[in-house]
Amino acid sequence: MAIMKPVPQISADTQTALPRLTRRQKAAIIIRLLGQAGHDVPLAGLPDATQAGLAETMSAMRLVDRQTMAQVVDEFLHDMEQLGVTFPPGLTGALSVLEGKINPEMAARRRREAGVQQVLDPWPRLRALPSRQLVKMLEGESIEVAAVVLSKIDTAKAAQAFAEMDGPRARRVTYAISQTAGITPDAVERLGLALVSQLDAAPPRAFTEGPEARIGAILNQSPSSMREQVMAGLDETDQDFAARVRKSLFTFAHILERLAPRDVPRLTRAVEQDVLVTALAAATDEENATVVQFILSNMSQRMAEALREQIAERGKVRLKVGEEAMAQMAQALRDLQ
Repeated sequence: MAIMKPVPQISADTQTALPRLTRRQKAAIIIRLLGQAGHDVPLAGLPDATQAGLAETMSAMRLVDRQTMAQVVDEFLHDMEQLGVTFPPGLTGALSVLEGKINPEMAARRRREAGVQQVLDPWPRLRALPSRQLVKMLEGESIEVAAVVLSKIDTAKAAQAFAEMDGPRARRVTYAISQTAGITPDAVERLGLALVSQLDAAPPRAFTEGPEARIGAILNQSPSSMREQVMAGLDETDQDFAARVRKSLFTFAHILERLAPRDVPRLTRAVEQDVLVTALAAATDEENATVVQFILSNMSQRMAEALREQIAERGKVRLKVGEEAMAQMAQALRDLQ
């Protein structure tokens, strides 16, 4: 309470002479003092009935003399000094405190078993969803719902979601966003709560990542010949799934499109010098040679010349050794990202 000046101590005789105030009236005085001092008091989390009662109490109050105000402040400070720790009421409050620290499937199951609704702000949870999961959830929703959701999440994730939608639907959602100006905050909150309820009602899954991400992670560490064979087989079996797997691939060749030129020195420092030289010496095919040229062109001339000399001295690199070194460089970039 550094915003308030010290108040004089009030004798017992004086206290008994002051008017008897209800707890709600005392709360109104404290909130008013904090507001006058420029502090925002977050009351939106209180139950609606409490907020309404507080507003009615404040509307009926007019003037509070300095002596009464001093007594209320003194009592409030005393109560705050005696306070140890508080717990939110009910199972919903307890689960919200433990959010992110306990198994999410268990938390969702406990909510369902107890018939508890998620009454807190649902949007942080929706914003935390991976873009792929978000798009999959929105596939069963209307264009208008998708427009509201993509308007509420951060722009980077919204852009990822648009990239994973099919073209016609993405265009319709884009237009629908232009029609969301008149939607009320209450409607947005209800929509968020409904979507979170769907997440809680979904059965628990053994894997947190989708199959394309898991296959991509395996192929990232596989020899290029094996990777090409698997992708060729996937193209024959399911071209849509193969396309999603390709988005998860991150190999040495992808360095060219996923590394900014200014960040090349960061990548070269992230791997051991022997690994760097081996990877660059092994990248002799047309696709990977372009990556080598990109790396050497975006570092100091002195360092580039030194690396060229070491590459020449390294000579021909066995295929397996070279692929392992290139995989380590790709992994280093994934770690940096």
